[in-house]
Amino acid sequence: MLFKEQKRVNSFLSHKVYKLFLPVNAQTKTESPDVNGIKERLCENHRLLHAAIGVSTESAEILDQLKKLVYYGRDLDKTNLFEETGDLFWYLAILADELGFSFEEAMASNVAKLKARYGDKFTKNKAINRDLDKELEVLK
Repeated sequence: MLFKEQKRVNSFLSHKVYKLFLPVNAQTKTESPDVNGIKERLCENHRLLHAAIGVSTESAEILDQLKKLVYYGRDLDKTNLFEETGDLFWYLAILADELGFSFEEAMASNVAKLKARYGDKFTKNKAINRDLDKELEVLK
C-alpha cells in the first residue's frame, strides 16, 4: 500500500510540481533588461531595499517562533520575540526615515484610516465592503 501511495505522489510531483521549476523562456521574464537602470534604481533606493529586506526577515523570525510554539509544542521564547521585535522596529525606523515620516505620524494615520473604515466598531461587513476612496482620502 505504501509503495502504491508513493507512486501516486511521485506521479503528481513529476506532472504538476516539477513543471513549476522548468527553465523560464525569454517571453515570460518580467524583470527589466535594462541592467544599468536597475543598478541606478538600486543605488537610489538602497536604504528602502535594506529596510524592506530587514522587515521581511525579522517578521519571518517572529513567525518562526509561533510555528515552533503551535506546531512543535515548544515553549514560547519571549526573550527571542523581544529581540526580534526590536530588530523589526530598527528596520521600520530605517524605512520611516527614508520616506520622511515618524512612527507617530504613521500610527496616527493608521488609526484615522481604521476609524474611516469601521467607525466606532469593527464589523465583518465593513471589513469586506470597504470604501477605499474614503480610506485613501484620510491617508493623504
